[in-house]
Amino acid sequence: MKKMILVSFLLVSSIAWGLSDMPDFPPSPDKSMTPSVICTSPTEYRYPEHIAYCARAVDPSTKQLVFANYRARGYKLSESRDHYKIDHFFPLCAGGANDIGNLWPQHESIFTVTDDIEFVGCQKLAAARIKQKDLLELMKKAKYDNSKAPEVLKYLYSL
Repeated sequence: MKKMILVSFLLVSSIAWGLSDMPDFPPSPDKSMTPSVICTSPTEYRYPEHIAYCARAVDPSTKQLVFANYRARGYKLSESRDHYKIDHFFPLCAGGANDIGNLWPQHESIFTVTDDIEFVGCQKLAAARIKQKDLLELMKKAKYDNSKAPEVLKYLYSL
């Protein structure tokens, strides 16, 4: 029921925003739909910092809802999912949650730029070379502005 209400709200909101000005896909997570969520029901704790880890558990209906919410917001998002993935804004390996508030439809042109940041960042967490809070700030920086991704990745490699 809550999901239906949310979809209805987003649909009405998208009409008010004006659909014609929206790009085909979101260039970054929409802060109103994907504010980022940290794992609160961990299956384990990882790394020297003991970061809460939620096992991957996003069911197909949640993935469909993420797409529906972003489409309702005005993003065209092709019907084919071939060029998208449902991305965890805060990656699971860094303590992100499977919650819908941490998920967004990420186009391949973006995940090809940001996935290395997640991988290297989590390696640095495991080696205690960076703190979780600092990595999450870097993730925000790179995902909200993809032009900063190379700078973020270079920094992570330097640690």
